[in-house]
Amino acid sequence: MTTTLKSKLHDDLNAAIKGRDELRSATLRMTLAAITKEEVAGKEKRELSDDEILKVITREAKKRREAADAFEQGGRAESAEREKAEGEVLAEYLPKQLSDDELDAIVAQAVAEAKAAGAEGPSAMGAVMKIVNPKVAGQAEGGRVAASVKKLLQG
Repeated sequence: MTTTLKSKLHDDLNAAIKGRDELRSATLRMTLAAITKEEVAGKEKRELSDDEILKVITREAKKRREAADAFEQGGRAESAEREKAEGEVLAEYLPKQLSDDELDAIVAQAVAEAKAAGAEGPSAMGAVMKIVNPKVAGQAEGGRVAASVKKLLQG
């Protein structure tokens, strides 16, 4: 039997509770709650696929990063540290992120494809993003991808 990402999260949560790891257990509880909320949203309850669960985890990790930034700007370093630590726990379940060089290489290839199709300059942004997004799904945040596309379209 293959273990699903959700069952792995449950197993890790049980291990964290037994090990009295408060940060890890709280983070996994919140993530599992977000997954359950997603499963019962809509007209009927359904089981999420691993890909859909990864999207939920990615969204939760992004929330932690944004909250950490907001806390830092508000001068609440302790809360910011907590959010960062929760983000690191979630990062363990996400695919490895692309380095800036790897991302730029994929974007450069997509820019070349878009130019070959006749799209050029800043107006080609949408066409390039359509090519890049499926290739980097889950491995690079949308903001990073957009910044890289902008940089290469202007250059």
